[in-house]
Amino acid sequence: MITLGIDVGSRNTKLILFDHAKQSILFQDWIATNIDPTKSIEELYDKAVNSLRLSDLDICAKVATGYGRKIWPHADRVISEISAHAAGIAWLKPEARTIIDIGGQDSKVIVLDDQGKVFDFAMNDKCAAGTGRFLEMTAMRLGIEVSQLSDLAADADSEIKLNNTCVVFAETEIISLMSSKVSAANIVRAVHLSIAKRIFSQMSALSHQAPYTFTGGVAQNQDLANCISIELGAGLWIPPEPEITAALGAAILAKQ
Repeated sequence: MITLGIDVGSRNTKLILFDHAKQSILFQDWIATNIDPTKSIEELYDKAVNSLRLSDLDICAKVATGYGRKIWPHADRVISEISAHAAGIAWLKPEARTIIDIGGQDSKVIVLDDQGKVFDFAMNDKCAAGTGRFLEMTAMRLGIEVSQLSDLAADADSEIKLNNTCVVFAETEIISLMSSKVSAANIVRAVHLSIAKRIFSQMSALSHQAPYTFTGGVAQNQDLANCISIELGAGLWIPPEPEITAALGAAILAKQ
């Protein structure tokens, strides 16, 4: 039994084909989300079925999740990102109890019970602070790629506190720090610390507990992961492919 999970995010679109008989991932990939998200979905879908030489009839069910989950007309059903992340992590790391997911436009903290089911969650989709958008703005101001932020922050030699939690005002503060000749490394570390504190504040209303996992494209930023880990006072497990957990969960839940 092969099922498909598609996670249509604001930045990237991810697709998984999952074999339930073998309990294995047959295909996984992601691309940047097109202005017309259906084009990204169809491109990934064609790549998946062609690479495995499958027909549409070989796929028993298709489930969509994410920001644009209602866009694809060929999905058999849509599910929330909360449910999708929970199912994906429960399969990858059954002992996990708290998921921290940071995407391009939102951040989520999901608490799981001992069966891997959603017990509680908190979501920030109204403010860019604590999301990948903050990192994108920082990279743009420093004239570097987002992928360079982690390595750059590793060279920080002091901790600077950003006074503003709003990204709009924080941008002005970053410009001021640059004018004051504060090193780029220390500025990036300050942004990472600010996001970590924002995430920890988001978690305060939840009965979160270890083991903690970190998912989403932002989880590839190791320095930010370290800052969150320090704020938590606990380790973070990061999946080998942290971007695909929601698509994986959607594919797993498609069996239902």
